[in-house]
Amino acid sequence: QVQLVESGGGSVQAGGSLRLSCTASEVYGCTYSMSWYRQAPGEEREFVSGIDSDGTSNYADSVKGRFTISQDNAKRTLYLQMNSLKPEDTAMYYCKADLSSRRRRGPCPDGSWGQGTQVTVSS
Repeated sequence: QVQLVESGGGSVQAGGSLRLSCTASEVYGCTYSMSWYRQAPGEEREFVSGIDSDGTSNYADSVKGRFTISQDNAKRTLYLQMNSLKPEDTAMYYCKADLSSRRRRGPCPDGSWGQGTQVTVSS
């Protein structure tokens, strides 16, 4: 599996901002589509935002206009800029990698989930 490490979570009051980061291990010849999910206590994990290898970005309706996903390929890092945070954004946030392209002879590591970073938004 490709290794993913999230960071940037924390506690913030409603209306505040956080910037999450997810850094992936270097894998030559393999391309992964990256995305963010979140899971609140007692709830199912839900899609938040994703960016495909072709640059297409997607957002859950609940975060459109507030969150921005981006990727720095040189740093192998995925970001999620979270603005105008609401209490309902409180959750464990996970980054996810899905194999999208193999451009080498050998197999690519499987996609994987990061360990998660906690985001807590208080009113």
